[in-house]
Amino acid sequence: MAKPGASGVTRIINATGYSMKGLKSAWINEAAFRQELILILLLMPLAFWLGDSLNQILLLIVISWLVVIVEVLNSAIEAVVDRVGSEHHELSGRAKDLGSAAVFIALALNALVWGALVGRNLLGWW
Repeated sequence: MAKPGASGVTRIINATGYSMKGLKSAWINEAAFRQELILILLLMPLAFWLGDSLNQILLLIVISWLVVIVEVLNSAIEAVVDRVGSEHHELSGRAKDLGSAAVFIALALNALVWGALVGRNLLGWW
């Protein structure tokens, strides 16, 4: 059963507003989000310089934005866990640790892709 609410264009407008509210909240409340977003905005011009093809450029852009996406999801997990309660609970700790692990994996994957393309395109390693 569908939940009641707006539909069509109104739903899209409302959803866009909620998304902007979420991005604003992430910027205000999450230092890691701000740091990663600034880093990615600085790296985007380098993606166009480093990439030898459209595929490489898009790979660098997509893998970089993946870090921000995972960070936002991690922040959402942390907000829900903190909302539930401040007392230590094994499942709360596990949820936060798993979110942090997801960010770490995204950052490591990002470093791998950027490093591989620097190695290939700038250093001629392979």
